[in-house]
Amino acid sequence: MALSIGIVGLPNVGKSTLFTALTRKQVDASNYPFATIEPNVGVVPVPDARLDRLAEIVHPDRIVPAVVEFVDIAGLVKGASEGEGLGNQFLANIRETDAIVEVVRFFSDPNVIHVAGAVDPASDVDTIKTELVLADLGTLDKAIPRLEREAKRDATLAAKVELARRLFAWMEQGHRARTMELTDAERASVADLHLLTMKPMLYVANVDESQVTAELPEIDGIRPLPICAKVESELADLDAEEATAYLAELGLSEPGLNSLIRRAYELLGLMSYFTAGVQEVRAWTVRCGAKAPEAAAVIHTDFEKGFIKAETIAFADFDSLGGEAPAKAAGKLRIEGKDYVVQDGDVMHFRFNV
Repeated sequence: MALSIGIVGLPNVGKSTLFTALTRKQVDASNYPFATIEPNVGVVPVPDARLDRLAEIVHPDRIVPAVVEFVDIAGLVKGASEGEGLGNQFLANIRETDAIVEVVRFFSDPNVIHVAGAVDPASDVDTIKTELVLADLGTLDKAIPRLEREAKRDATLAAKVELARRLFAWMEQGHRARTMELTDAERASVADLHLLTMKPMLYVANVDESQVTAELPEIDGIRPLPICAKVESELADLDAEEATAYLAELGLSEPGLNSLIRRAYELLGLMSYFTAGVQEVRAWTVRCGAKAPEAAAVIHTDFEKGFIKAETIAFADFDSLGGEAPAKAAGKLRIEGKDYVVQDGDVMHFRFNV
């Protein structure tokens, strides 16, 4: 289960600088709109000190972290939903991501032009929100007639048609699809429409260096994460010791990018469990509340189909006792069945039969 996040924002807000720091993949971050014409995709390891500790204990041949895929698209402008600045083409690139991160300019560098002429975070957020809502209205406007035709042949689709109409009416008022009251089943029924405003959203405030520890006001009901893309870019070029010292000078305990990935996991209700053996120590992403067979399926669907039991050790026990054998000797290795709810950090081994 690889997490996929689309990065959006107006031109020149620091999206591509942030993406470069995230992925250490050089992209064109020139100081003009639409420098990013094609979407840039980068796969980033999820930072997790527990994985390193497991490797210290087990000494595996390889370490495999969980990963996040970031998709960086060109800056959006007013009219993007109607194709302005090739907006429709760009928006299509993030329709299948799990979440959206919007980078909002807070920094005050006079040498970096602002597409609207002045730094105004609230206005920028409203512009992007409007374009995403308008794009979704366009999607629904095309989907509803198709769904109506299909419902004539399949009466079970009538509820989906009515739901699409309700969403259209709600969004015509300027609301995001995600803010409409829906049941889990209703959300699932329209998932195939890939509505942009149905996705969970994070705001990254690209701040000046002096603001990296600031408590910022909510944006659209969401507390933004302050990150200085310039600082993150500099950190990416430092070795571990230099980076630690630089972070300490700024009053930070970790890079902002680590915080971003952690916040994304929290937003989507995800966590990690581990497998640990001499061949490989690996982190696996699973939804919070998943039961053991569902966690097993993340490794292979056969593990879920033939699930028998899960040998489980809490990370804290694996860590403090120094591995599987001493944890087992101390009675900390548990045999869990199909109703066991996996806990964040569990070290697991699945028994299955197919």
